[in-house]
Amino acid sequence: MSASHSAHGSEAPYYYVPSHSVHPVRASVSLLITLLGAALWINSIYIGHWMFLVGILSLFVTLYFWFGDAIRESEGGMNSLRVDHSYRWSMAWFIFSEVMFFAAFFGSLWYTREVTTPWLSNLDHQTLLWPNFSGTWPNLGPAGVVNAFQTVGPFWLPTINTALLLTSGLTLTVAHHAIRVNNRGKTIFWLALTVLLGFAFVACQAYEYHHAYTELNLRFDSGAFGSLFYMLTGFHGFHVILGATFLTVILLRVIKGHFTADSHFGFEGAAWYWHFVDVVWLGLYLFVYWF
Repeated sequence: MSASHSAHGSEAPYYYVPSHSVHPVRASVSLLITLLGAALWINSIYIGHWMFLVGILSLFVTLYFWFGDAIRESEGGMNSLRVDHSYRWSMAWFIFSEVMFFAAFFGSLWYTREVTTPWLSNLDHQTLLWPNFSGTWPNLGPAGVVNAFQTVGPFWLPTINTALLLTSGLTLTVAHHAIRVNNRGKTIFWLALTVLLGFAFVACQAYEYHHAYTELNLRFDSGAFGSLFYMLTGFHGFHVILGATFLTVILLRVIKGHFTADSHFGFEGAAWYWHFVDVVWLGLYLFVYWF
């Protein structure tokens, strides 16, 4: 979606209204099958995992054709300046919703550490309910039913991942400046490097999870700390995968000759998302691994 005002010299309509599309219905049905499959799967019903797989695959196929139509509309010169504004506002509100999503989990981390844990370890609760609960963070829970575990420190994998993401933000900025001066070769090089750094981050985090599970006994059910650790870092890792996939598609489009120096919102939207992912990771690095 480059949202070009005039992609190939032809004047775009005042506001392009696309024809009727079956893609939203297909996406809705795919999501319904995915959620039903997940519900059956976690309840140990055999057909559940197959329904989940079919739903995910059909969703990907639907999105492929849906975005393909949007790209053809853009490259065909159908997107005017007003459509460009719509894309920008839509992406801005989408990123704002993602900010609120992560704010909820950061809020849970703060509330658990700074409110619940001290509250359960005060004199009244130690006298009546939890006499041996010290209220340190992290902990094994006031009832002591959580298996002992070790936390993941900031060295060295989280620090390496921080360097990877910060470097990827820099290389993406260089690529953005390159496309603004219509230097397509430089754009391809720095954008490809950004994609490689993004997937390197995912590989490092996968290794970190394996280390945490097998050697530190840190699991999703390791009390409040384990749940919050995997929810925060796991959802962020999922967003990194999405962002790197976005950038991969943009890279392929740049190689095919899409976008111009004045019309490249598809690139900019993916860049906004990637920088958002970078900022969220800095919060995780500080409040999950350091403090």
